[in-house]
Amino acid sequence: MIKSILVPTDFSKQAESALKVAAQIAKKNNATIYLLHILELPMHLTDLMSSGTPAPAPEAIFFMKQTHKKFEEVLEADYLKGIEVIETVSFEDVMHGIIDSSTKNNVDIIIMGSHGSTGFEELFIGSNAEKIVRTSKKPVLVIKEDCEIFEVNDLVYATNFDDEDKPCLLAANEFAEAIEAKLHLVWVNTANGFKTTYETEEKMNHMISGLTINNYTLNIYNDNTVEKGILNFADSVNAGMIGISTHGRKGISHFINGSLGEDVVNHAKRPVLTFKI
Repeated sequence: MIKSILVPTDFSKQAESALKVAAQIAKKNNATIYLLHILELPMHLTDLMSSGTPAPAPEAIFFMKQTHKKFEEVLEADYLKGIEVIETVSFEDVMHGIIDSSTKNNVDIIIMGSHGSTGFEELFIGSNAEKIVRTSKKPVLVIKEDCEIFEVNDLVYATNFDDEDKPCLLAANEFAEAIEAKLHLVWVNTANGFKTTYETEEKMNHMISGLTINNYTLNIYNDNTVEKGILNFADSVNAGMIGISTHGRKGISHFINGSLGEDVVNHAKRPVLTFKI
């Protein structure tokens, strides 16, 4: 069950999309939302706040009041009615603020919006969502598009069916149950890491045996790369969401170049849910 959700916000349209999704999941699970804003103060004020000074500088008080006013405006939204939303502020940088807040509040999941980037842009821009995916020990759900109604009937979970992925698969199944979605487990077969159908099915059945998952399908999908295979398979079943485990930089073990989790987050139009192995 999902009991607590962390939603980082910079009060942008993308952050609001993530909050709308969090609200719909919170209502289904009677969960609490921690709404986090990273308050980026000028350096001298950040140093002052972190030093534990009992009386914050007037400028810091001004920024905090402005942030609180924005929070109050957000909380007036109809889609948040009936949900416990806890206001929280961090003076750290974005990555550390989100990771530390998720640990401190012991949340079950982080839901965040992403502007996303494609092509050469991603080499220069970088994405906070990608950094969180790479470092968070909590599951991270990245929302790309505006989700007025978050209704996911089918969740694709890409796995190499290794034993180390079992905890992540079970977490994906738990999430699928929480949002009442069917789980589609997929192995992407590529020329680089080719396995016969017999080998793959044997590996699938070995991993699934003994696991308490019910509403699922097993699938083998052939493609040029693992990333393309995941995205194309998700298209083929019209999935509402993609799930994937990640080692951070390494990605799932049969994908060598770069981080598969980050690449899928970067290029998928669908929401992507990542789990750290």
